[in-house]
Amino acid sequence: MNRWSGVEEFVEVVNSGSFTAAARKLGVSTSHVSRRIDALECRLSTRLLYRTTRQITLTEVGKMYFEQCNDLIEKFAEVEALVTQMQTEPVGTLKITAPSVFGEKFIAPLANDFIEVHPKLSVEFHFTNDVVDLVHDGYDLAIRTGDLKDSTLMAKKLAPRKLFVCASPAYLKEFGAPANLEDLQNHNCLVGLVDIWTFQDGGNAVNIKPHGRWHGNSGSAVLDATLRGLGLAQLPDYYVNQKIQSGELVEVLSDYQAPDSAVWAVYPFNRNLSAKVRLFVDFLSDHFQHHLPWMAEEHPDNDDEHREAAG
Repeated sequence: MNRWSGVEEFVEVVNSGSFTAAARKLGVSTSHVSRRIDALECRLSTRLLYRTTRQITLTEVGKMYFEQCNDLIEKFAEVEALVTQMQTEPVGTLKITAPSVFGEKFIAPLANDFIEVHPKLSVEFHFTNDVVDLVHDGYDLAIRTGDLKDSTLMAKKLAPRKLFVCASPAYLKEFGAPANLEDLQNHNCLVGLVDIWTFQDGGNAVNIKPHGRWHGNSGSAVLDATLRGLGLAQLPDYYVNQKIQSGELVEVLSDYQAPDSAVWAVYPFNRNLSAKVRLFVDFLSDHFQHHLPWMAEEHPDNDDEHREAAG
């Protein structure tokens, strides 16, 4: 049963003052309006209005029914307008999950810029190196790094990302640089959250499980250990670019550099993506297309770690 059938016609007849005016407003015939109201009164088992050729008079029940339904229609129109607004203007709360340091250093400042120019939008961050379930946990957007696993999520590439194996000059002076991938077994490898190192050899991807006396889930701690000369580490460019440029670290095994990967914006599939997600992702993409901040800035001392992204 369509409980809404006839209600809109009834309310419009009362507001317009006649069946003819209501029909014109609704874009239907007068007979259509009359039939719908007759059916409504039949369903309710009561008369809502009296009609003559000159005027329309509400019954006591009709007056109460009109007041309540008129409020409902106005509220319905407000809700539809809000839905339309959410598709065209960033409003509400944007829930984002991102890797700890990368999110804190590079995503949060951009989100702050974004909400400054969109005062109807709030942002809620969750910084973690774990891969969360966006749908189950109610997130609008995730920032992920590395290779994405197959999923039902949508993804947009925000920026390129490279992995470097590097060591301090002091370590290389004492132990030398590995000559090839097999030579890694003769070195102390500093192993972070990702315990498989990826390389390219003759155009083929090669995965190696490194060994060493240092394991942890913090990229910043891996970086610190590398700078202290404790061993070799494979880290993303946003950790080591500045350190390599300054000479504090030296890249090794450059002939076997891992295939390029990326930084991604990942979000649940929706044919009518909300404006807050669509415009923020476009904002991030446009920014990183013109400026990769980790190419020139000193890396923060906060905690973070590269992790292969998953859907």
